[in-house]
Amino acid sequence: MAVQAVQIAAVTGSPDGQSSHPATVVAIDAYTARLHTSLEAVRPLWLRLQADGVCTAHQNYAWAEGIVARLMPEGAELLIVEVNDAVTGAPRMLVPLIRRPAFRHRVIEWLSCGVCDYSAPLLADASPWTMQSAQAAWAAVRSVLPPADRIQITGIPQSISGVANPLALLAATRDSLHTSFGLAIDGDPETVLKRLCRPSFVKAFNKDWRRLERLGDVELVEANTPALVEVIFGGLVRMRLSRFRELGRFDLLTQATAVDFYRNAALEGLSDGSVRLFGLRVGEALIAVQYLLIHQVTVHALLISIDQGAVPNVSPGLLIMGKLMSWARGRGFDYFDLSVGNQSYKEHMGAVGSGLRELCHGITVRGSAVSAAIEVRNRTEVFVRSKPRLLKRLQGLMRDLRRLRGGSE
Repeated sequence: MAVQAVQIAAVTGSPDGQSSHPATVVAIDAYTARLHTSLEAVRPLWLRLQADGVCTAHQNYAWAEGIVARLMPEGAELLIVEVNDAVTGAPRMLVPLIRRPAFRHRVIEWLSCGVCDYSAPLLADASPWTMQSAQAAWAAVRSVLPPADRIQITGIPQSISGVANPLALLAATRDSLHTSFGLAIDGDPETVLKRLCRPSFVKAFNKDWRRLERLGDVELVEANTPALVEVIFGGLVRMRLSRFRELGRFDLLTQATAVDFYRNAALEGLSDGSVRLFGLRVGEALIAVQYLLIHQVTVHALLISIDQGAVPNVSPGLLIMGKLMSWARGRGFDYFDLSVGNQSYKEHMGAVGSGLRELCHGITVRGSAVSAAIEVRNRTEVFVRSKPRLLKRLQGLMRDLRRLRGGSE
């Protein structure tokens, strides 16, 4: 495999938009790879691929900008790799990564910081990828990355809007323990639930909706002003933290930086429509909130929170999702993504699962040892979650520990 590397010095804010640090351009067979260490350096190309190419909402530029500004851990470095055709120089994809310090080692991972369900490069177009072309492109990417002890990229979807994800084709990539779920939606918005969801779900939805209507006016409210964003997002945080404490589970929204990130993204979404926030109200009571990401024809149901005790024998979460499926179809969207996780309600709705992939391996001896330990931990967690009695006992223990640490909590 022929390799040629050239160091190129660049200046921030220059007309060609290059990195503020020297960038390495490496040619490997059919591809060249160029490393950038700032978002500004690739902003024009990123926005072009976002608009005209293939990517997920989790790789929206504004979303990535928020991650870099608000969530990057101390000591982390941004690594954005631009992959081009070696013959024509045309862009093929952007791969957004970070390198961060971990316990006595360094790891390269996706630019996610816990807020991206999916790890997928931004592709220039819908041209098909093969195992050979993906492997060659990844070899070019690896050639410009700085030293690290291990690589950990999780949440790799097998395809991006119908195009094979090059990361999922790599020989080193393996099946993940996680699955994503979604529903293709089409036809009349008014009948989308009846036509596409399971009859048992439709029956339960209609029954619960009638119960709500007997209690007062029921309204699906979109947070379309800054004031409504603050109110509805505040309800999301409050209900979600209360629910997760009850279940004895950790939630990212216990961290102030994450709350700040999601709130800011929702406010920015008022102008570009990339983030939408909805609340379900009965009278003046907010009983459910759904946080959505939007990209092209896909709606991603990202965060949901419910007040389970507000209305007895009613599932507010399923009600708001059902209403939002009709809303999404009415605005021309054709896929409703229910995100990652094997929660039973997804299959109850009739959603179709798709296994995710992951690229997790050591580069050094230390990195290999850490990767092996993480694999054992992950499989242990899956085992525990498959045993309801054991899971319930551990959740109770976690609740007791939180009460001891937090007093009334």
